[in-house]
Amino acid sequence: MIDRGGPRPSVGHPLGAEEDRTDDAGHPDTAAESSVRTDDRRAGSHQPLRASWDPIGDSTRRPRSPRPDRQVRKQSRLGRFVATYGWRAYAIPVLIVVTILVVVDAVRGGPSESGAYGDPGFGTRSTSTDGTGVIGVPPQGDGNYAASVPSGALPDGGPFTATGAGVWRVVPGAGPKVGQGTEQVFTYTVEVENGVDTSGFGGDESFARMVDQTLANPKSWTHDPRFAFQRVDSGDPTFRISLTSQMTIRDACGYDIQLEVSCYNPGIDRVVLNEPRWVRGAVAYQGDIGSYRQYQINHEVGHAIGYQQHQPCEADGGLAPVMMQQTFGTANNDIAKLDPEGVVPMDGKACRFNPWPYPRA
Repeated sequence: MIDRGGPRPSVGHPLGAEEDRTDDAGHPDTAAESSVRTDDRRAGSHQPLRASWDPIGDSTRRPRSPRPDRQVRKQSRLGRFVATYGWRAYAIPVLIVVTILVVVDAVRGGPSESGAYGDPGFGTRSTSTDGTGVIGVPPQGDGNYAASVPSGALPDGGPFTATGAGVWRVVPGAGPKVGQGTEQVFTYTVEVENGVDTSGFGGDESFARMVDQTLANPKSWTHDPRFAFQRVDSGDPTFRISLTSQMTIRDACGYDIQLEVSCYNPGIDRVVLNEPRWVRGAVAYQGDIGSYRQYQINHEVGHAIGYQQHQPCEADGGLAPVMMQQTFGTANNDIAKLDPEGVVPMDGKACRFNPWPYPRA
């Protein structure tokens, strides 16, 4: 077949459906092409550019209206925290509250009830004495206390003085008043029996310093605003806190119970501290030797300021009252053996050692 020239039909269109659109200079006629494309879209010759769920549907149908914006609620900070941390969001506040309660309980010293979670109480205070009676030892017994109360035995330990000279030297030094003293200011000297060698526990000054620091501690008797103490080294003090040898103690305090004791003897105005106990402590007292020495001071000074009566363990597992005879035991059953008719019942209660009148101050 001979090609005679002339315009050729476009591929994909019927012969003669599209004609060559050029201007007089031979360039494409863009205006005409745009018009044709618009006409083609109106005629449905092309699918819309946006995907449709019905690709073969009628493209001439009414256009879909724009989807309205959803009203999304803004999430609060708490909501975001819960969404992020899940169950931890609930556990963390609970742990914080529990921690705060524990800290507050520790600072306040536990519930206010007396016993295991509160301060031990005191007996009746009396400032009257007959001037001669020894305060701080149980009544005369049958001489078998040492065998029946093994907790009161003197433990093994360092050396002590068996027999001193029977006279005391004043440790030089005076100090300011400690405590308010709204009712009474007690003056005291610190003394050591001649013949007692204090070099094994720091010397006379070390003994005096322990006495001063113990009485000045807020857990001691000055917690009560009625009382104040002031150390002097001359004149006529209210009482003399005296470190004393084993045999002299037996003269000053008695030896009816055949155990190493300390006491307050108002007849000689002395708080008499047992040197063997100062050196070795007590089997029943489970604290360190420093705590036991603080107990010795506070207990016997307690007698000197008017707390003449001993006390029992008040709450099983609680802190022992400072006026309990902790040298012989911290269980009521042990103490009751010393004086079956006394104030301590044989009820099975046992306390923990405690050197302070106000341990939670």
